[in-house]
Amino acid sequence: MYILFVTEMWERFSYYGMRAIFMLFLVKGLLMSEKDASNIYGSFTGLVYLTPLIGGYISDRYWGNRRSIFIGGILMAIGQFLMFMSGNVLGTPVANPFMIAGLTFLIIGNGFFKPNISTIVGSLYPPGSPRRDAGYTIFYMGVNMGAAMSPLLCGYIGENYGWHYGFGLATIGMMVGLAVFIMPNLVTQLLKIGRAHV
Repeated sequence: MYILFVTEMWERFSYYGMRAIFMLFLVKGLLMSEKDASNIYGSFTGLVYLTPLIGGYISDRYWGNRRSIFIGGILMAIGQFLMFMSGNVLGTPVANPFMIAGLTFLIIGNGFFKPNISTIVGSLYPPGSPRRDAGYTIFYMGVNMGAAMSPLLCGYIGENYGWHYGFGLATIGMMVGLAVFIMPNLVTQLLKIGRAHV
């Protein structure tokens, strides 16, 4: 539970940190009109809520929860890095393509990550267990902590020091969350290899 708590906290830090500066980045950084920026922002947000239907189906039929979370986390980290690159090359012809590619990776990655981490929380407890509600309460405390911290940090850094730094902080957040998620499995595998050679 605590691994899932910390993983989701950093993933939400990454997501809401990026969203906190995204509209400002489109208008002030990429010099889009507010109408165009709103259309992009709305499309991004809508697709983020749509793709978990597809990611959940693929997870159930083919990949399973853990692999889907791992793949989704990698895709989102790549997406955040591409947003960082877009902010880093403002004023060049590749700024917009980097931004679009970053959003695409974030949308697809979220589709695999978001539904499956919540499913794992539920699977920790037997059906009807009174501890399940408490487990979800703890899990969503992580969501709220990440969502509360990130707009302040990424927003302040992005506006005052450069958009790419704000997106860079969101990238680091996603990478930390992914590292927390895979670390226990990695340690277990290394211990098995070590025992096999003893």
